Amino acid sequence: MTTPTYDVVAIGNAIVDILAQTDDAFLATEGMTKGAMQLIFSAEEADALYGRMGPGREISGGSAANTLAGIAALGGRTAFIGQVADDQLGQVFAHDIRAAGIRYDTSVRAGAPTTGRCLIFVTPDGQRTMNTFLGASHYLPEVALDRALIADAAYLYIEGYLWDPEEPRAAMRAAIEVARQAGRKIAFTLSAEFVIDRHRADFHALIDQGLIDVLFANEAEIMALTETTDVDTAIAAVQDKVPTLVVTLAERGACAMRGGQRVTVPAQPIERVVDTTGAGDLFAAGFLHAQTRGHDLERSLTLGALCAAEIISHFGARPQVDLKALADTLG
Repeated sequence: MTTPTYDVVAIGNAIVDILAQTDDAFLATEGMTKGAMQLIFSAEEADALYGRMGPGREISGGSAANTLAGIAALGGRTAFIGQVADDQLGQVFAHDIRAAGIRYDTSVRAGAPTTGRCLIFVTPDGQRTMNTFLGASHYLPEVALDRALIADAAYLYIEGYLWDPEEPRAAMRAAIEVARQAGRKIAFTLSAEFVIDRHRADFHALIDQGLIDVLFANEAEIMALTETTDVDTAIAAVQDKVPTLVVTLAERGACAMRGGQRVTVPAQPIERVVDTTGAGDLFAAGFLHAQTRGHDLERSLTLGALCAAEIISHFGARPQVDLKALADTLG
């Protein structure tokens, strides 16, 4: 097996986040569940909701793309596969991801639908309520895969969000096969409870077939996967089925299980939670980067917690400080 050129190549939704501050009353009026994510199925509906937003800011996002931005900021070598449309938001996304030092070569999709966007409403307590129109990313075809690129990365990282539509789901299955044949590792994030509810059987099959080396989940997601109401019971049901299980526990920190070992680290303290958008994405960035550098579970979890703390201290899911310097504080 050859030494990989890239640390992580990811496949995910190529979307632009539009963030606006709001209050609980607005969420109630719109029928939104605070802190949750719901899909918007038409550009018209997305445009209408955008029209009802307060002043916002545009920041390129997408779960896996956010994770790569964190890894790149830490000094990792990364590449992204995800589809945008030939429009202004598509240009914004492509510019931002390349400017972050991430290789991005996926061809744009001509015609409708438009580039994906996520309308994010942030309440004063820092909770984010997301409304996502997947747009062009929803139609990522298998032909868009750069198989040589996938085979040239230590990790293939896949976000559960993109498992929902049929076309990219087929593409990701093909990518898993490429990575497996090349002897690379596969990391998978469950992403959201609604995705798990729709594809629980698929996710269990991936686990049971030994196709996932690192599984990321938060406590709600791991309980949804196992259909239990206790996080420790859920962890126990999964930990022996994957080589590495990583579960974030919000203010209680995070834990990782590997080979019968369980390691737990506390959450990193911050002055104020501003916006939780991307906390899990950047946690995965810190963890994976540390793993590609050969660090143990404790250091990997701690770097993940540091990166997550940085993200929730400001608006947006892309780092605003020097993550390399932050990592250096670990010694």
